[in-house]
Amino acid sequence: MRVCVITDNRMIHENFRRLIAQPRYQDTVFDFFCSKNSRCDNENLRRQGELPEASVSLKEAGEEFFGRYDLFLSLHCKQMFPAELVNSRRCVNIHPGYNPYNRGWYPQVFSILNKLPVGVTIHEMDEKLDHGPIIVRREVPVHDWDTSYDVYNRIQQMEIQLLEEYLPVLLSGDYQTFVPDSPGNMNQEKDFQELCCLDLDQKVTWREAIDLLRATTFNGYRNAYFYDRDHNKIYIEVHLEH
Repeated sequence: MRVCVITDNRMIHENFRRLIAQPRYQDTVFDFFCSKNSRCDNENLRRQGELPEASVSLKEAGEEFFGRYDLFLSLHCKQMFPAELVNSRRCVNIHPGYNPYNRGWYPQVFSILNKLPVGVTIHEMDEKLDHGPIIVRREVPVHDWDTSYDVYNRIQQMEIQLLEEYLPVLLSGDYQTFVPDSPGNMNQEKDFQELCCLDLDQKVTWREAIDLLRATTFNGYRNAYFYDRDHNKIYIEVHLEH
């Protein structure tokens, strides 16, 4: 069996390689790619082994590439799988969200704000974003002292756990799927960018203000900001201690 693994996430890439080093997977060939021309397609990261050395654009690839593989795995892949791929091959997505809620970009951010469940979903892919029959989903808790970074780390640990549990049946195809009762909702990157631009004259409760700041606080990134009277751009984040 030959599997195409596309990942743009360093932690998931590292842990998945460790997982498939087990003897039980020695008869399966895994080819690793990151997304071509994305922000994750970083030559230094690829050279250091933190991301796959090869990159691919599925939109540009064709049947010659698709036909090499029995299964496609998307592990935090930053590109849409084209219709000709998802309709002709078994494609499975490991999504850092609890489908069907807050599909799309940054599920943990919007779950902090709208209080919808967040977690991990493994599902077969169709032509829609983060959509398709669900193989398994598992919720993670969100505490009042969590930032987006805290919830995201909890999600990643759950992703690794579910991959360890479900990889054998993902490879064999011996699993049942279900379709959720609700159509859910979806967020785009522009929705997150709009959250980050703070209107200092907007009237909100303290709870709403704190939720917004913790939802946009992610270590290593400057997200939420406002403009002062002199039109200086000021970035803001929050520190919460339980």
